[in-house]
Amino acid sequence: MSLTGFVAALLADDGTEPWAARVPARLDRVLDSMPLPARTGVRAAALAVDAYALARTGRPLDALAAGERESVLAGLGARRALVPFLDVLKVPVLLAAGTERMLQDGGPATAAAPADPPLDCTPAHAWPARSTAGAVVVGSGAGGAMAARTLARAGLDVVVLEEGHHHRTDSFGGRAPLDRFAELYRDGGATVALGSPPLLLPVGRAVGGTTVVNSGTCYRTPGHVLDRWTHHFGFALAERLGPCLDEAESTLRVGRQPLDVLGTNGRLALAGAERLGWQAAPLRRNAPGCKGSCQCVVGCPTGAKQSVQLSVLPGACAAGARIVTGARVRRILVDGDRPGLPRAAGVRVRRDGGGEFEILAPLVVVAAGALESPPLLRRSGLGGHPRLGRNLSVHPATSVAGRFAEPVTAWEGVLQSVGVEEHHDEGVLIEATATPPGMGSFVLPGLGRQLRRELAGAGHLATLGAMIADRPSGRVLGRERTLPRYDLHRRDADRLMRAVRAMGELLFAAGAEEVLTGIPSAPRARTLAGLDAVLAGVGARGLHLSAYHPTGTVAAGADAARAPADPEGRLRGVRGVLIADASVLPGCPEVNPQLSIMAAALAVTDAFLER
Repeated sequence: MSLTGFVAALLADDGTEPWAARVPARLDRVLDSMPLPARTGVRAAALAVDAYALARTGRPLDALAAGERESVLAGLGARRALVPFLDVLKVPVLLAAGTERMLQDGGPATAAAPADPPLDCTPAHAWPARSTAGAVVVGSGAGGAMAARTLARAGLDVVVLEEGHHHRTDSFGGRAPLDRFAELYRDGGATVALGSPPLLLPVGRAVGGTTVVNSGTCYRTPGHVLDRWTHHFGFALAERLGPCLDEAESTLRVGRQPLDVLGTNGRLALAGAERLGWQAAPLRRNAPGCKGSCQCVVGCPTGAKQSVQLSVLPGACAAGARIVTGARVRRILVDGDRPGLPRAAGVRVRRDGGGEFEILAPLVVVAAGALESPPLLRRSGLGGHPRLGRNLSVHPATSVAGRFAEPVTAWEGVLQSVGVEEHHDEGVLIEATATPPGMGSFVLPGLGRQLRRELAGAGHLATLGAMIADRPSGRVLGRERTLPRYDLHRRDADRLMRAVRAMGELLFAAGAEEVLTGIPSAPRARTLAGLDAVLAGVGARGLHLSAYHPTGTVAAGADAARAPADPEGRLRGVRGVLIADASVLPGCPEVNPQLSIMAAALAVTDAFLER
């Protein structure tokens, strides 16, 4: 079906702006990158809106004049129960609209990209049908890269298998950020954890995994978290993560973000925190020489962010490791003919162009991520532990925007620039987080002409995000396709509401004229008292929620009944299978987890080599 009338209604397109006419085609491309249920749902909803217009006026939306379309939307918006539904529909439309406006204005400026360090990458279609290795690493993200480098430097013949493809830094510049989404994210960034409420849960799929598309923020695992992992869960390796964290930080060249590239968005967060007397500072990031292009989440176009395909995998390849791209591991092969526990014998892999191949190896390192590792183990006949796929933490998150009299232009500067830790001991971590041009309009309220005005004024908005240290309230189902399920715990719902209040207080302290709450039924507050009144009437399920950093689904621990992996990260019930990704962490790390994952992977593989 054509989306022209639907888009024209939402954006009050009166034919005067060339960019608006290009939005339906852009939206089609956005939807085509999403999984079938998501794109079918959006198209069905647009069809329902069109049917309402037909019933009300006798004509479809694309046959109506601008004023008539506005009247149709007003009728829908007057139905309170439909407002959250319409807000969800706006998200992909605003992604497309923001991108077209940005391109019309000239697009983001991008400096020349440096040459990437060399990697030994072979497309799956060119890999032989049968080969051998000393170790196979499934996944090339934070954990897989660190495991591969450690094993290769110890002299093992290592093959890394990556379902995505290798994207060089020079492939990122010159294209709109949204154009890179489908290539760099699983399901076009539309992975959803079903539950109450559903949560958008984007994860990367490329050589380098999610490190290619994360913010670059690098927190060390807090000491109290390491203590809990050691004493409550019996994750023995947590006691030795200190030196592993040091090595990860050194490898990534982590340092405090300098003030001169923070951007106005970050400086406003610092100003608000100072006026409140709150603890806040520029974040530590793996981006020496950052140019403030605000495109971390779609691949850094300047090569400043040291994602693992630039910082870890080159060392692995220099030590002899090889990477196979476009390779989805179907199953881990197991030799069960000998007495005792069965033993890993290699992997069977599907090429993305069709066909399969096998690599025989006595060691398989599972590092496919907390969402993909459990299904792989089930497909392999290794999913018998009752806690496999459970214990999922996801850092539920929400965002708030503040409108300022002076331009903010939040997308000029560091994407995630300032950490506000005043409420971190309550499980709330606030980070000043902007988004690339054309991708930051999801908080905007209204329909039709009101929404169009909000879009035109987006340059005056400063944005904050908060994530919650959650109880592990989810699980990963499925064998062939991952099915995340997550039900927000009541304690965490309360934390999200406190987070919105804290972000609003910070923005008002920084001088915001109003705060956009992200709550469809009450999108604005002009005073802190007004925000308190708004929050008193809604719950966390009324917020725009997303989630990041899935962990814990193949947790390591001392209790064989609770932990699918043993205290050193070895999968129980089989020999020769290590877990070296976010799934091995026994609980929520309470901070952005890249350093935690890398340190855990290093500790797991070091322990294996010591044995």
